[in-house]
Amino acid sequence: MPHTSKLIYQGRVLQLGIDSLTLPNGKAVELEVLRHPGGAAIVALNRQDQVCLLRQYRHAAGGWLWELPAGKLEADESPQATAERELVEEAGLEAGRWDTLGKVIVSPGFCDEIIHLYLARDLTVVPAQPEEDELFEVHWIALEQALEQVYDGTLLDAKTMLGLTMAAKHMQE
Repeated sequence: MPHTSKLIYQGRVLQLGIDSLTLPNGKAVELEVLRHPGGAAIVALNRQDQVCLLRQYRHAAGGWLWELPAGKLEADESPQATAERELVEEAGLEAGRWDTLGKVIVSPGFCDEIIHLYLARDLTVVPAQPEEDELFEVHWIALEQALEQVYDGTLLDAKTMLGLTMAAKHMQE
């Protein structure tokens, strides 16, 4: 759909713009659009059927959240390369087996971010390399318990909820 964009803000991670366009119904609109390079999230599952979850401090969300290891795609980096890098950085793990679970657009009303979801198995411990501005704890939780937390409201992060449920379905197939 043809449109024009006006850049309002350019940050380290994202851009905010105003897009002027005509909707499929013929209505002309101006929409605020947040542009993000996308990311990858990893359901890392060990041989005991435990999943790696991070208890991570997220200022914008108001405090601590339970999340899968995840991160932003870097320029010229494939989604799987991002997943592999983030699993090392955040969880101190490498995986011998990778399965693609799909992708998700978390907030399509105003943001173009796509998160690619992966299942990582055959894990090996390596030195973690967390970034300086990240604050998190690494925890291992039984996959069954993590799935219960999706449904009881303990887990609120959309990529984590979807990643866990998609991994569970993938494991059943």
